Amino acid sequence: MKSILITGCSSGFGLETAKYFLEQGWRVIATMRTLDDNVIPPAPNLQLLKLDVTDQSSIAQAVAAAGDIDVLVNNAGIGWLNALEGTPIDIVRRIFETNTFGTMAMIQAVLPQFRARQSGTIINVTSTVTLRPLPLLSVYTASKAAVNAFTESFALELEPFNIKVKLVLPGLAPETRFGDNARALTPGALQFPEPYAPLGQAVIAGLMGEHEEFTRPLDVAEAIWRATTDDNAPTRILAGADAVTWSRQV
Repeated sequence: MKSILITGCSSGFGLETAKYFLEQGWRVIATMRTLDDNVIPPAPNLQLLKLDVTDQSSIAQAVAAAGDIDVLVNNAGIGWLNALEGTPIDIVRRIFETNTFGTMAMIQAVLPQFRARQSGTIINVTSTVTLRPLPLLSVYTASKAAVNAFTESFALELEPFNIKVKLVLPGLAPETRFGDNARALTPGALQFPEPYAPLGQAVIAGLMGEHEEFTRPLDVAEAIWRATTDDNAPTRILAGADAVTWSRQV
């Protein structure tokens, strides 16, 4: 039975991916910062672990408890929507600590076992916001674009060890908790500085409106499955109808 460790499984993409791989008969190590045994129904091949990707001791404990794994999915992330002037620098650091440095730290933790076995797959979930500039997403986009660049360069280091490295890029996902995660960072989240208020209201109206195309959590789970099982899959895999449309417009 193959094993997959997924970060950020309390909701959204991570939760759907954990369920998807369980249905395919994999051993799934579903991790989350605040452990909740009720998120996923118990299963013989399911292991729930507490994991904070910004805490080295938490990472070490989770990786040790998981044992040997075949696939690492770096999905844990923090959303943020605001002008740069409305984003305290400590919030910028927290976003990068989770979205960027947390991804790197998780990879460092599993690489020794992958390299020793000369096999393994690493999948980093970023975003299609990295494909074109969008207002009020500069900090979030920067944290994800850094992962894109890191991944494509870092993949070259692992070619001699037969380790695959892939990127999954979802589009707009209204069914996830992007806004809730942003609000959790600070009471001032989504409260724009006065000069940016008209722009902020317009952007939020656009996000909250009807969308003919968008990304479902299942789209991301299926993209991660492809990244895991298809040896001919490209390094960048788009997830969601809107993600595909966006890529054609770039």
